[in-house]
Amino acid sequence: MALSRFLAAVIAGVMLVGLAAQADEIQDINLQFRKGELAAALDHANRYLAGNPKDARARFLKGLILGDLGKTNAAIDVLKALTEDYPELPEPYNNLAVLYASQGRYDAARNALEMAVRAHPDYATAHENLGDIYAKMAAIEYGKVLALDSGNQTAQIRLKLISTMLGGQAARPAAAKPASGAAAGK
Repeated sequence: MALSRFLAAVIAGVMLVGLAAQADEIQDINLQFRKGELAAALDHANRYLAGNPKDARARFLKGLILGDLGKTNAAIDVLKALTEDYPELPEPYNNLAVLYASQGRYDAARNALEMAVRAHPDYATAHENLGDIYAKMAAIEYGKVLALDSGNQTAQIRLKLISTMLGGQAARPAAAKPASGAAAGK
């Protein structure tokens, strides 16, 4: 009996060391990412994911890295797959929305943010980004009003207010806030 408990303790210890090593690798990838060593971070993430393909944290970081490298479509693919495998995590939805917004795909961004809020109703960043997306969509509609009726004072005033609120970005894609690399938790 004591021998089996000893073996169980040894096995648990080995497993904990393995988990600590995985956590260290994720921290290393995150550190490379934060330092701006994007190519190295992506290579490191790919090597790590080759042996740990379901690791949500590494996949999330890979999506962030791809986004920062300007590989928006690849980042979208990574984050979409992550939302399918881990629908309970709000951060991938939020960052997916940021990427969609950068492409002017505001309906898709809104849908992703609504999913983030469903997954985590207290996720303030997603609520804030959703407000920005709604404001951006409203600015687009007020722009359409002014294209049809340039003298519409109400639309002019509202568009100016929204533009001020968005920091002068009413005519550009909304600058939604991404979640950080440490946010995804699985």
